[in-house]
Amino acid sequence: MQGTLIVLSGFSGAGKGTIIKRLMEKYDNYALSVSVTTRQPREGEEEGVNYFFRSQEEFDQMVKEDAFIEYASYVKHSYGTPKAFVTKKLEEARDVILEIEVQGALHVKEVMPEAISIFVTPPSGEELERRLSGRGTETPEVVADRMARAYEEADSMDQYDYLLINDDLEECVDKLHELIMASHFRSIGNKELINDMKESLKAFRKE
Repeated sequence: MQGTLIVLSGFSGAGKGTIIKRLMEKYDNYALSVSVTTRQPREGEEEGVNYFFRSQEEFDQMVKEDAFIEYASYVKHSYGTPKAFVTKKLEEARDVILEIEVQGALHVKEVMPEAISIFVTPPSGEELERRLSGRGTETPEVVADRMARAYEEADSMDQYDYLLINDDLEECVDKLHELIMASHFRSIGNKELINDMKESLKAFRKE
């Protein structure tokens, strides 16, 4: 059985990175797809762990080489999901998490409908602004840009399979794990089993 592809999106400041980190600490069998980005590293971020940091020219070359499952621009920077890593981990029966923005997530669902999509949100817009301002890593102008982008992204929330409210971290992480485990039993992800069952029952059909 192949692993499940989990497309995780959410507003900037919703806590996606913290949720994923805790999920991988608590549970086995998850692989995080490390995205390529053209933005500069934030304090504490590591090459190959948080992102692969590349210049815009390097990113454009990867696009030409068809090296991404999806790629998109977000707040003046480019982001892309490397194709080879995801394919390899799914074939190893690992559950692969893609942490990507809305535009890229909807594209992945188009080309890989078997993926499950989950949108992470804080309880309210006011809480989102508080979290963004509390980071201390962005200027007020950048916070305003991210809040404006959140307003636009809210229009796509109903296109996701699930909504996940990040209010209490541990509760949120456990709910995410439960959603992913349940997805293993969807018929769309078990076509091989279904075909094998049909084949094994052929001998019992009535002419």
